[in-house]
Amino acid sequence: MVRISKPWSAKHKRVTKGGSLPYNLSNSFAQPLTSEELIQYAKERGDQDLLDAYQKHDLTYTPNGGSLDLRQEIAQLYGPSITANHILVFTGGQVAVQTAAFAVCDHDNSHAIVFTPGYQSLLVGPVHAGAQVTQIQLSAANGWAIDVKQVEAAIQENTKYIVINEPYNPAGTLMARQTQQELIDLAAKHNIIIFCDEVYRLLEHNPEKDRLAAMCDAYQKGMSCVTMSKPWGACGVSIGWIACQDLDLKERMTQVQYFGTACPSRASELQAIMVLRASDFILGKNLQIIRHNVQLLREFMDRHKDLFHWVPPNAGAIAFIKLKAGKLMSDELGAQLAEHGIGIKPAYCFSGDENVTEQVDYFRVGYGESKFPTALSQFEEYVVQHRDQWLLAQESAST
Repeated sequence: MVRISKPWSAKHKRVTKGGSLPYNLSNSFAQPLTSEELIQYAKERGDQDLLDAYQKHDLTYTPNGGSLDLRQEIAQLYGPSITANHILVFTGGQVAVQTAAFAVCDHDNSHAIVFTPGYQSLLVGPVHAGAQVTQIQLSAANGWAIDVKQVEAAIQENTKYIVINEPYNPAGTLMARQTQQELIDLAAKHNIIIFCDEVYRLLEHNPEKDRLAAMCDAYQKGMSCVTMSKPWGACGVSIGWIACQDLDLKERMTQVQYFGTACPSRASELQAIMVLRASDFILGKNLQIIRHNVQLLREFMDRHKDLFHWVPPNAGAIAFIKLKAGKLMSDELGAQLAEHGIGIKPAYCFSGDENVTEQVDYFRVGYGESKFPTALSQFEEYVVQHRDQWLLAQESAST
């Protein structure tokens, strides 16, 4: 019997009072949208039919896996191999991660490869599905990059599933195109499915230079998982999807989805269509906020490089930062900051308490929102107040 894992972020919710701290640096999404904005964007482009549908839609069940109009809209984000038939819609990305794992992994007869630190659902989804799981440790020393040779060494005869996250949460880094191709070639050689959590795709800070092909476009046995919350800031729409070329795989996921939230809300579907039809404008606005905020964060890191270390992010709205001050762990720092109304996400949210080592003891900050500069200012005020104390502890630890 497989036991469901304890959620690592539950502790963070308790420490940060359910995310209600006044200066929240732990959010991971872009600037949140409002319903009023979506309606205004639709009016400006003359999309009256969509507005009428939103005001007058029936409250009947939607089709399992999403309505055709939404799936058609999503398919436009991908290349010619992906049509509406290749899209499976979910009520957010979380349930998509679990559904895919159960569709791919046979109980007691499958092996999966995952990467840590990482979003917990990606690490434990195959475990919950009954697979044997190998975790590969990523490292800041290697820029949080996947080493394809390590992946090759971890492959077993029954390896069916590789789960990756690019752009990478929690560090906001992105693998090289060559690495992506090498990983695809390796998976194809062994007939392995690659599930790629791409929730931060389209938020590359320099898209022309760094954007990777979606896994569903690049690999016949690849899956791309997306949620509306990250690039578009449409958290409350609660719509996510998986895109894949393999229609047999999609059908297996559809069968699993029958036992979950198979039918999304029609109101959410229509809002999702509103978001996607305004996508270029929304992404442009959010990237402007992100580029401004990440520059502020770079300047902060430069001012305090004697105290902090990071691999500078190049995608998404998140960064993974290490405090170098003696033996003060990220969970202790997080608790202290929470007492002063400042929220960060400590290392245990991405590794679990029992797996936090010196190598991965980083904390995540999010910089996707317009209120980030105020929160960063409060954080820096706290840093300045404690820097002498931390530097003394750092010197003491090194002697």
